[in-house]
Amino acid sequence: MIRKSIKLALVFTIATIMFACKNEPKTEVKSSEVKVEEKAIDVKNLEHIRTKEDQDKLTPDVVLKKLKEGNERFRKGIETHRDHSEQVRNYESGQYPKAIVLGCIDSRVPVEDVFDQGIGDLFVGRVAGNVVNEDQLGSMEYACKVAGAKLVMVLGHEHCGAVKSAIDDVKLGNITALLTKIKPAILKSQDFTGEKTSKNEAFVKHVCENNVRNTIEQIRAKSPILKEMETKGQIKIVGAYFDLSDSSLEFVQ
Repeated sequence: MIRKSIKLALVFTIATIMFACKNEPKTEVKSSEVKVEEKAIDVKNLEHIRTKEDQDKLTPDVVLKKLKEGNERFRKGIETHRDHSEQVRNYESGQYPKAIVLGCIDSRVPVEDVFDQGIGDLFVGRVAGNVVNEDQLGSMEYACKVAGAKLVMVLGHEHCGAVKSAIDDVKLGNITALLTKIKPAILKSQDFTGEKTSKNEAFVKHVCENNVRNTIEQIRAKSPILKEMETKGQIKIVGAYFDLSDSSLEFVQ
């Protein structure tokens, strides 16, 4: 009898709870209160360059726009789903990159990620301080004149160790010769009003931007091929500065 009473009590309790839940007034949940999964897009929704004909249709301005859009996706944390193995197979017979980017070796500035580009989209050259030499010039000439890239971008970045070392006049092995290529940017930065040391981040940024400008000047001065292509409107040579704090780009004129 006691067991029967307990069972009846349990059934009554469960029924009461179910009825209360069913009739409980619905509470409107604001979207801001819901944790939404990270936005993502499929790479198939992006225009993909797979043939020479696709590449030929591009203009330097279009390519620059695509890189700006890619950086905006990266900055906002919009993930692009890519099958890298499939992309490698797609480009097995050839490559048709949109641009060549000369960046620094800094591990915090992964160039393809910064512009949300996949395999086959970019040529990338990297050297401490994003300076230019004969090898980098030859690579750029190959990328544009031979392989059809439409844009040359020199990419500097915030807190550049090479620039700071040049400001501090570091002397160490082959680094010494490398840093001499940044020294012209320091001379260009003497108009800066404030403490001209590597501890002053505002001054370091000023030198970084002038270093990008100097590298662009060197490209135009030392590569008649690229200068002629730029004059004819076949390519653009541009500079940018990557901000580590918010992943944004500032374009350097």
